Amino acid sequence: MSRVLVIYKSKYGTTKKYAEMLKGELESSSAGKEIICDITEAEKFDRTVLGAYDTVIFAGAVYAGGISGISMLKKNRDRLKGKRTAVFCVGVSPYDEKALEEVKKRNLDSELRDVPMFYGRGTWDESRMTFRDRIMCRMLQKMVAKQSPEKCEPWMKELLSAVGKKCDWTDRKYLQPLCVYIRQE
Repeated sequence: MSRVLVIYKSKYGTTKKYAEMLKGELESSSAGKEIICDITEAEKFDRTVLGAYDTVIFAGAVYAGGISGISMLKKNRDRLKGKRTAVFCVGVSPYDEKALEEVKKRNLDSELRDVPMFYGRGTWDESRMTFRDRIMCRMLQKMVAKQSPEKCEPWMKELLSAVGKKCDWTDRKYLQPLCVYIRQE
């Protein structure tokens, strides 16, 4: 039997949704190996329970290249030694290996650089955003809109196409590489 703890930081609910989907995926189809998966919010996380788990996954959203709540992982790096650890980050951009590598470099310092990072596409709903987030997104959209279409990266095109829309790109398929990692011996 394997025990997995998913610690998540979710501002608008999408990262929590992925944490719950991951729990369901791991516990329902453990491929002959029983997996118990617990999930907890980063704010309610009690680091004294880490000893009970074989694998620890941290999940947080990407905002301006930073992963929300990643400091929790950094603060507990000593307690995570010897445990399988991974990061699952959620963002609105389509998957882009180069961009994900940049997020990893920015968020996982030298001691955490070997921690695998996985990505899932999230949601876009301006009506649920805080005033500050809406303003920041509109400023970014205006800056991106000034660029010529040929110079726009995929995330830029997606940002512009989402203006005024509600988009939900969450999908279990984004969890599959993480599930494979967790099930590996």
